[in-house]
Amino acid sequence: MEVKVYEGNSLDSLVEQAKRELGEEIDILYYEVEKERSFLPFFRKKKYKLFVVPKEKRENNEIEKLEEELNEVRELLTNIKSSLEENKLANSSLPIPEHIDSTSSCEENLTTEFTGDALELIKVLIQKGVKKNIAEELVKEACGLDIETEKLDLSTPTLKGALIKGIEKHIEFRGEFSIKPGEKNIIAFVGPTGVGKTTNLFKIASRFVIEKDLKVGVITTDTFKVGAVQQARTYASILNIPFFVVTDSKKLKETVSKMENLDVIFIDTVGRSHYDYWRLGEIKAILSAINLNVTLLISCNYKTSEAVEIVNRYRTFFPIDSIFFTKIDETSFPGILINIPVLTGLPVSYISTGQRVPEDVKLLTTETIADYILGK
Repeated sequence: MEVKVYEGNSLDSLVEQAKRELGEEIDILYYEVEKERSFLPFFRKKKYKLFVVPKEKRENNEIEKLEEELNEVRELLTNIKSSLEENKLANSSLPIPEHIDSTSSCEENLTTEFTGDALELIKVLIQKGVKKNIAEELVKEACGLDIETEKLDLSTPTLKGALIKGIEKHIEFRGEFSIKPGEKNIIAFVGPTGVGKTTNLFKIASRFVIEKDLKVGVITTDTFKVGAVQQARTYASILNIPFFVVTDSKKLKETVSKMENLDVIFIDTVGRSHYDYWRLGEIKAILSAINLNVTLLISCNYKTSEAVEIVNRYRTFFPIDSIFFTKIDETSFPGILINIPVLTGLPVSYISTGQRVPEDVKLLTTETIADYILGK
């Protein structure tokens, strides 16, 4: 595309000049304005620079470009078609994504130790994302020996009853956050970016204020994420509770001492990658100024392997008191609710079921986990 540049003191004159030279059909791309130097600043003349292109040339150029792009697309489609014709594969030979369980492969890999409803329950658990060895251990807790097959089968009348029995044996439940009258009850929320720390902190704070009539305060150390402070301040304003922002351990200690009349103080922290040891160390340095309980938030849409890695890395910096699961509404594979507490040995407390404050949060119980796993 050939661009012509015209310079002068009158924009109209430049346009006319361009039309005389290039024809009536021109496209004005843009123009620049600058003032010429003068000893009298109020009488400095304007100088224009006009950039134009003949319309016909511009259109031809764009057509050529479109034709080139279409030819590239045609060539790509031809290559794809040829590749598919040369490599016709049966669906059964395609690799199965990690988050999908094949029923046939599931059956082949299951131990021959179980039969009947016990075997059926193990299949359900695996399909929901529970690790195979964990599924078998949980189901075994509710089994007896079937005389005919000499294998283990459920001794409970329902699958849910069997699952609850296994969960009770292998998972510890922290229950609601314990608030001890007359003591400083301080609870910090930690976890990776995007797990919903601020939203879920205020869900619990709202419950304490509205349902339990407790005096609650909130401190945030998250000045990193855009809008984080404003979001927290808005929630605090709605609840009419004190809210403070701190950035170092000294300020945190001073702020906590000013909140002695409160029943509970929640501390919201900045989200950090579990691989960022430097930043996690910064959070630890700030929180180390006071005694507190630490709750780690884990999203239910994480893979189990990644979630375990998060827990193990965070617990090297913080004394994790409980696991708070979030975003259960964003996954079809809730097996992480069982895998994480079993693999890490940490107790569980709450589960977030949506974005609404304060409605979408539940206390985790054996029955709650069983319902999510069995889809009820």
